[in-house]
Amino acid sequence: MYARRKLSLCTKDCICLFICPTGATNTPTGQIDSERCLDGCRLCVDACPSHAIHLVMDNYAEPAPKNSDLSSLLLELTESKTGQEAIAETTAGDESQSPGVRKLARALKLSCRILAEDGAREAGYMIPGCKAGRDLIESLTGD
Repeated sequence: MYARRKLSLCTKDCICLFICPTGATNTPTGQIDSERCLDGCRLCVDACPSHAIHLVMDNYAEPAPKNSDLSSLLLELTESKTGQEAIAETTAGDESQSPGVRKLARALKLSCRILAEDGAREAGYMIPGCKAGRDLIESLTGD
C-alpha cells in the first residue's frame, strides 16, 4: 500500500513534506515516490488538509468463488428485474397514465435496473475479465 496525491485537489499547504519520515512526498513532479513510501504509514494522508492524498493497494485479494446454486438464483432475479424494467418503461411512456403514475413507473424502472445489475454482479458476471463473464458473453454472442 502506498500514497498517491491528486494534484488537482492539492492546495500546496505542504504539511505532507514535513510529516513524511522518508521524504517520499518531496518530489519534483509533485507526485509521491512509491518506492520510498512506507507501506500503510498514512501520516501524509491524515495530515493533508485538502484531502488530496489517498492510499492505493498494491495487491487486491482474489474474489471468493460463487456458489453455483446462488449464482443461478441471482441470474433468475436479474432476468425477472429486467422484465419488470421493460413493463415499467412501457407504463412510464404511456401518455394515457396520470403524471403521478408515470413518475412512479420511472422510479420503478430505475430500481429494477439497479437490482438487476446488483444481481448480475453478485452472481459473478459483472467482474471485468472474469471467466463467468466471458462465458456468458460467448453464450449470448454464439462465438
